[in-house]
Amino acid sequence: MSPVVELKEEQPIAFGIQDLNAWYGSFQALKNISMSIPEKRITAIIGPSGCGKSTLIRCLNRINDLIPDFRLEGQIYFKGKEINDPSVDPIEVRLRIGMVFQKPNPFPKSIYDNIAYGPRLIGVKNGSRLDGIVEESLKKAAIWNEVKDSLRKSALALSGGQQQRLCIARTLAVDPEVLLLDEPCSALDPIATGKIEELIYRLKEEYTVAIVTHNMQQAARVSNYTGFLLMGELVEFGPTEKIFTNPADSRTEEYITGRFG
Repeated sequence: MSPVVELKEEQPIAFGIQDLNAWYGSFQALKNISMSIPEKRITAIIGPSGCGKSTLIRCLNRINDLIPDFRLEGQIYFKGKEINDPSVDPIEVRLRIGMVFQKPNPFPKSIYDNIAYGPRLIGVKNGSRLDGIVEESLKKAAIWNEVKDSLRKSALALSGGQQQRLCIARTLAVDPEVLLLDEPCSALDPIATGKIEELIYRLKEEYTVAIVTHNMQQAARVSNYTGFLLMGELVEFGPTEKIFTNPADSRTEEYITGRFG
């Protein structure tokens, strides 16, 4: 069994993961993962390349369902509901649990149409309402002041850091409850990374955030809780400060001090 940390009573649980195993074909990517992800907190998932970090958070919004040879066993509860239950619509899951990927991936459309895409898809047609959603989402993603005078210009003309904040705004436009971030700063320079980190820290006031990062300093700076994965297993999970200053497992200490990985 993976280690489970009992969260404080005032911190409601967003995700309860129990005995999660996952495979790509015959390769087992996750092994008996059990953990609780708290609501409206930032949870970082760290570990060396290939340890299962991305697989784990992609299980949280069922995006791995799109991979033909992927399968899983175990339970993932979101707000008490098993998200892999046959009665659950995976599209509804992905609307409530948004995701931003490693490389910025704006649509080849205007800035405005990137943000309005999701709301239009779920039936928002009113122009003034769309205008409001676009403005609010861009403000939440801390990019409104940079793009408000060029909403009809191509999103592809933005810098890499701006594109990533645009992708966060696009995810927020459909009013999710959770934001999953899969190494969102790995392709960005330090200044752009700093802006994303500031944004992530503010977003926890409204959203549950889970971030995969290979940057341990980033995990230490932005997260409330940290899970350390190694070869598909959850070695340790707990408050970030404890993980980084007084880890319970020697492998965690060896990783965060740079002795491997």
